[in-house]
Amino acid sequence: MNILGLIFSNIHNKELFEVTRRRTIASTPIGGRYRLIDFALSNMVNYNITRIGIVTKHNYQSLMDHIGSGKDWDLARKNGGIVILPPFGVSADFYNTRLEALKSIISFINSSRADYVVLTDCYAVANLDYRDIFNQHFATGADITFVYRECDVTPDDYMPVNVLTLDDDGRITNMSIYQTFAGHAKVSADTWVMKKSLLQSLVLDAINRNLRSFNRDIISHNLDVLKVYGYRFDGYFGNISSLDSYYKINMKLLDPKVRAELFQQPRRPIYTKVHDSAPTKYGVAAEITNSLVADGCEIEGRVENSVIFRGAKIGKNAVVKNSILMQNTYVADGAVLDHVITDKNVKIINKKEIIGDENRLAYIVKDGVV
Repeated sequence: MNILGLIFSNIHNKELFEVTRRRTIASTPIGGRYRLIDFALSNMVNYNITRIGIVTKHNYQSLMDHIGSGKDWDLARKNGGIVILPPFGVSADFYNTRLEALKSIISFINSSRADYVVLTDCYAVANLDYRDIFNQHFATGADITFVYRECDVTPDDYMPVNVLTLDDDGRITNMSIYQTFAGHAKVSADTWVMKKSLLQSLVLDAINRNLRSFNRDIISHNLDVLKVYGYRFDGYFGNISSLDSYYKINMKLLDPKVRAELFQQPRRPIYTKVHDSAPTKYGVAAEITNSLVADGCEIEGRVENSVIFRGAKIGKNAVVKNSILMQNTYVADGAVLDHVITDKNVKIINKKEIIGDENRLAYIVKDGVV
């Protein structure tokens, strides 16, 4: 069985927050050494999906640098492999919805020899088992399988949110799309499985009728015609849509149970770009407590409840607490950081104390010097 994977790197407007102003959501750093797209890519590769298209729109230079040839995911292949699909046209606003994006890449879909297609966004931190999803898809005889989660939704979660109603057999009977929503519900995880031929016919119909919304115009209006079933995902699902949710999910990774659920699943590792950095060097007076520290760092101060990315340098008597320091951040001797997020290549050399809190995080832009 041949399967085509399609990953949407930035579809929603709410993706635009501090960390994503100069990068797509797909290339957002997470957990000290990963990018968000690593989860979507690894989930597919772990089910032997080896033909993957990444649908881009703008700010995807860092994504291309991270993906490279795809060799770190075993996708550097003569047949199949990974393909970056830039927007078709001269305007960055050529498409604004998932369906419009699918229209722009229909020739790529048509040229694939796949029997089935998996479509997914990449704003989430989750380890999906596509083996189980496809087994259910075949067992139910579904035309389309939605991955969903039953959870409490807050206004800070990803919006718009698709709330699903299922019958006793797991078939989706109604889908309501809310721009804002709060409460307990069965919510789409923005991952779908279907036959390639069905996707082709749906997109062709959308082109002929000038439809724009994949969920509203295609799925919701065809629930009586198509057999659309839900697959309930009960694992950890980190939903990133704001600076606050970005911070909270990184902090969640300090929990050994969450890390085990994401990174220690049998036969389902999460791959990322290999840097071959030297091991982290700890000074004699260094103190590390409940933190994730990537390779290639130099730490001589104190680190508590923090996520430290590759190549960070923390000087003598410096204190970093409840913070996220991205790649190559430099913290001078004696500086104190609390509830701070630094983007890549930040230098803390002049200001000796930067203090935020859970309600007002301090964020320093890429290449910033303070």
